[in-house]
Amino acid sequence: MIKAAFVQRKHTLGDKEENLGIIRETVRDTDADLLIYPEMFLTGYNLGDDISELAETIPGPSSDIISDLSVEENVTIICGMPEKELPGRGRLFNSALIATPDGEVNSYRKMHLPNFGPFRDKRYFEAGGLPELVDTPFGKLGVVICYDLFFPELTKYYALNGAEVLACISASPSTTRVFFEKVMFARAVETTCHLLYSNLVGREEQLMFWGGATAISPKGMELAKAPYFEEDILTVELDIMSDIMKARRGRPALDDTFDVPKV
Repeated sequence: MIKAAFVQRKHTLGDKEENLGIIRETVRDTDADLLIYPEMFLTGYNLGDDISELAETIPGPSSDIISDLSVEENVTIICGMPEKELPGRGRLFNSALIATPDGEVNSYRKMHLPNFGPFRDKRYFEAGGLPELVDTPFGKLGVVICYDLFFPELTKYYALNGAEVLACISASPSTTRVFFEKVMFARAVETTCHLLYSNLVGREEQLMFWGGATAISPKGMELAKAPYFEEDILTVELDIMSDIMKARRGRPALDDTFDVPKV
């Protein structure tokens, strides 16, 4: 059994020190094996042109702090942040930092960037090129970010390559809630993995984030859910291997997956 915790706390837009303070506090006060913070939690999402000033390399100052906390408290931490490429082209990415208790630091760069409605990811970020499957003390972890969840080939890739847990960190405003609450269950069922969804809560100018962190079993059952529009720290215990084995014996979707013939 592992305990996962979803940190649904209101962040301060553009204030990394304040948001790192929330991370320090919750890591030290929450007894969990896995802590998940939402998309862009380190800085906030709706930053506009300030993103380039607030973005950091990974490793970098903020990721070093989070990695040290991961080692000290023996917990795997996922946290969204804007990532600046190491000296070179100077590209920016919407990234998930993944810090594990052995001191390893990984990052997943959002592959599918929305450019519709209130979303302007393509204006500021470049798309990531590769999935990031991370070895953790509780098994293999695949991470996606927000709009990525609408592309089943990505989560299926993770599952076919050994993922036992899928984490989606998100900055979904209230207008898109209905869509996320449909697709997250589909992603769990078709991959027969645990799906852990963490979303921002609170307001950033015209965007109102709905929270609603959710844990879903490999059979598509809701295991736990945080409230809408309120701060919370949601915890849930997962029997990862037992739940996966039961789901995959009953519905062997991964074994029956085949390559689509090219026309």
